[in-house]
Amino acid sequence: MMPVISRFYGIVIRMYFQQAEHNPPHIHAIYGDDMAAICIENGIVLEGSLPTKALALVGEWLQINKKIY
Repeated sequence: MMPVISRFYGIVIRMYFQQAEHNPPHIHAIYGDDMAAICIENGIVLEGSLPTKALALVGEWLQINKKIY
C-alpha cells in the first residue's frame, strides 16, 4: 500500500517512494470513488480521472508543495 502524504477537502494524496519503479514521478489522488495518477512535474493526468474541482485543488496542492520534491 502507498503511504498517505496529504489529506485535504476529502482528497487523499498517496505516493510510492521507490521512484525508479514508477516513472515518471507521480502521485495518486483519490477522491471518493475516483482516482487519478498525476505527474509531479507538469500536473498532467497519466491515468484515471477526478472531478474538475478536485483536480484543480490537486493542481494547486502540487504547486504549493513543489519545493518538497
